Amino acid sequence: MPELPEVETIVRGLRPHLPGRIVTRVRVRRNDVLTVPARSFAAAVRHRRVREVLRRGKNVVLPLDGGSVVVVNLGMTGRLLPDPHPSPRHVALVLELDDGGRLVYDDVRRFGRWEVLDADAWAARSAALGPEPLDPAYRPEELAAALARSRAPLRSWLLDQRRIAGVGNIYANEALHLAGLHPRTPARNVAPERAYALHEALVRVLRAAIEAGGTTIRDYRNTDGAPGRFAPALRVYGRDGLPCPACGAAVRRIVFGGRSAFHCPRCQPEDA
Repeated sequence: MPELPEVETIVRGLRPHLPGRIVTRVRVRRNDVLTVPARSFAAAVRHRRVREVLRRGKNVVLPLDGGSVVVVNLGMTGRLLPDPHPSPRHVALVLELDDGGRLVYDDVRRFGRWEVLDADAWAARSAALGPEPLDPAYRPEELAAALARSRAPLRSWLLDQRRIAGVGNIYANEALHLAGLHPRTPARNVAPERAYALHEALVRVLRAAIEAGGTTIRDYRNTDGAPGRFAPALRVYGRDGLPCPACGAAVRRIVFGGRSAFHCPRCQPEDA
């Protein structure tokens, strides 16, 4: 599933195309990507101007004139493509725009979701998400205090969108390696100075991944259809059995919480 860097890359790719444009027509080809009936969605969006393109957590957010907000979660294989030629093969939804352009949503597995919320509903949804890790207002002290209140394993804590928004399994594993913390360490066992190191690692890896246009493991593509370039820089994620780039020890894969985690047993000892 696209994480913060991938969604941020998509948002930046959409900004030259969408703000100021009016949606003139909505064509729904696959109703199951909508959370409301197609007719209701189209009525709420048609003839509305897109004010801006934002990201909140792992969601693309399109505020419209009149106060409505379109929220797009890309699921595992969703792609947002401005006016693609030729059209992709698995188109689920198309927004036609007043300048003759289109925004095409392509999703082969259709796990993504489109919804339209009023301003109050969107404010409540956003408030339920955790802080943005790249927000300058999000300080290491805030992370340290939040960790101290939880018994959850660190990797699981980082994946909880109510605690911190936008981080998924790729960048949780990468940040924990940079910070020298084992994925199963209980959050409340992290000393303040190690929490500060984790904050720095999160910022570092997320910014680097955005600079590289995200990470493509299988399906992710940006708005130009190109893959992300961060995969060669991955230190532990998906590299079980390969040497740790820091010390040379073999990276290990463990499973807990129903998901794989990757770590270096030398750089990230479990009892540290």
